[in-house]
Amino acid sequence: MIPNILSIAGSDPSGGAGIQADIKAISANGGYAMAAITALTAQNTQGVQGVHMVPPEFVAAQIAALRADIRIDAVKIGMLGSAQMIAAVRDAVAGLGVPVVLDPVMVAKGGDRLLQTEAVAALRAALPMASVLTPNLPEAADLLDRPEATDRDQIEDQAKALLALGPGAVLLKGGHLPGADCPDLLATADGLTWLPGPRHDTRRTHGTGCTLSAALATLLGHGQALPQACAGAKAYVAGAIRHADALSVGQGHGPTHHFHAVKG
Repeated sequence: MIPNILSIAGSDPSGGAGIQADIKAISANGGYAMAAITALTAQNTQGVQGVHMVPPEFVAAQIAALRADIRIDAVKIGMLGSAQMIAAVRDAVAGLGVPVVLDPVMVAKGGDRLLQTEAVAALRAALPMASVLTPNLPEAADLLDRPEATDRDQIEDQAKALLALGPGAVLLKGGHLPGADCPDLLATADGLTWLPGPRHDTRRTHGTGCTLSAALATLLGHGQALPQACAGAKAYVAGAIRHADALSVGQGHGPTHHFHAVKG
């Protein structure tokens, strides 16, 4: 059975991140992609030029329309932007009883803030709605109001602290660490598991967080166990980065190749 995966996130007109990346990642991993859009952005590979938020009640209406008609097998949540949006989405997905992957989109790769500073506390309080939380190191530091982790011991401490805030699991992404390795850490009630991976020297990493979380939601929607799904999503993103040079998109941080495994 093909799982139906709902992405709740902002739109990226350049196609590398947000809803557009999610649809590609869900499709490439064998899911049927659906989308509830939280924001329109004016952006490209060089940065975000503008953000237009969708009214929270209309985002809730999008989700309600889907729930009334279509089986939802997993949810990915990305850009929420404001405390009001966080509350609306939290209430709209309540009671679904399916995996919910929360990617805490807070700051764009170019440094543009995508979650209002005053909304960080609201997102922190809403973490129990997530089956899996997938922050990078700057996002983890923001959520915990701590300095960014710079080594594995600090990553382990912050993953445990995030888990204590209520999500079912935490996949803390270590891509911001220096060095040739790009390790991620999965934290659950059963313990900590490191997921190793090599670093690919490229600027074509726009939307990697969106892509990973959407792929993870899809693999969970297929019924995979969490450790297997995390490893599979990480491998998929690594392949998308590794083959990104096949694309010629933009002059800044280019997108990954979501359909690298599809033969043209």
